[in-house]
Amino acid sequence: MEKTTIKEVCDDLKSKRDALMTYHEFLKAENDKWNGIIIVLSLIMGCLESVKIKLKIENDFMALLPVLMSSIVASISALIKFKKYPETMEIVVQSSSLLTNTLTKCRNHDELDEQTKAEYIAALEKIETSMYPDLRKKFMKISHKNLLCIMKQEQEYFNNITKVNNGEKINIKCDSDSDVSMKHVKSFQSLEEEKDVDIELNDGILKPIKEEEEINL
Repeated sequence: MEKTTIKEVCDDLKSKRDALMTYHEFLKAENDKWNGIIIVLSLIMGCLESVKIKLKIENDFMALLPVLMSSIVASISALIKFKKYPETMEIVVQSSSLLTNTLTKCRNHDELDEQTKAEYIAALEKIETSMYPDLRKKFMKISHKNLLCIMKQEQEYFNNITKVNNGEKINIKCDSDSDVSMKHVKSFQSLEEEKDVDIELNDGILKPIKEEEEINL
């Protein structure tokens, strides 16, 4: 689909930039998973060696077990090297940076001129060389869905602001601790469930809170 306005170009760059970042997140998770397995196997291998020495265990199984685990670790390391996770992530980061810079320049323009269009085309070529077509299809679909969900959430937010200013009733979900970072939200959800809270303002004006008078002893 041809983009003819600066708004369409910005939206397209944003979705492709998010697709690259999602792809980078996937690669990092895979790389961390295999490296974590190597660390665990190495610790287990060292622990078994210490136990064998302390207990003076001498049998064929304990003699072959370190060799077997070393072979597994070497195989996983070879797999990581074959997959080229660090190199691919570096390419994705460079492409994402280029798309971010192009998006910033486009946001500073009101119209789609020739220079902006040339930078947009260069950014498209960069993402097309960073991901295979099947991966681009997969992560673009994830990016599009995520952006649409964000836009829907923003629309609901601004609609609720309008309702509050008009003194209408709104229904939102409030966390018990609003200062908790999103990183720890999932761990707290098992302890404290979100509750639906009805917020109703009269004439859009908040009444001042009156403190209780101190009781004189």
